[in-house]
Amino acid sequence: MIATNKRLLKSILSVSLCATVGFTALSLSTATQASAATEKSKELITYGEKYIGTPYLYGAIPYMTNAFDCSSFTQYVYDNFDISLPRSSSDQSAKGKKISKGYLSVGDLVFFNTNGIGISHVAIYAGDNKILHSAGKSVKISDMSTGYWKKSFVTARRVLS
Repeated sequence: MIATNKRLLKSILSVSLCATVGFTALSLSTATQASAATEKSKELITYGEKYIGTPYLYGAIPYMTNAFDCSSFTQYVYDNFDISLPRSSSDQSAKGKKISKGYLSVGDLVFFNTNGIGISHVAIYAGDNKILHSAGKSVKISDMSTGYWKKSFVTARRVLS
């Protein structure tokens, strides 16, 4: 009888400890919550939308505005808001705070693996599963919930405060 009570007590303590650790982990979670679009993030999207239709050019020279590749476009748009970004999409993916896909907010940078090797594309989250980016033939808005962008999503970063 005493051995049974000891096993039961051990089981209860074990479950209690696991539950405590689990709830503590949840409460200390570092996941950044989604935030509503701010005036600054709306201005950023509006500014970027001025370039819709601008031709895509792989390796575009930084800060030229007659053609962009994906990372020169994000670099140029964010620079207008005094946010300095590195030149490449993979380097840009190390800036700011990591954001889960479910917590995206307007103005977040979103990164994709389009070449099978690693991060190879960057876009600006425009809300409602839309991204503003330079890809294909020009700067445009695309739906990131479609097959191509959905399957190649890697990560997101918040650089806008």
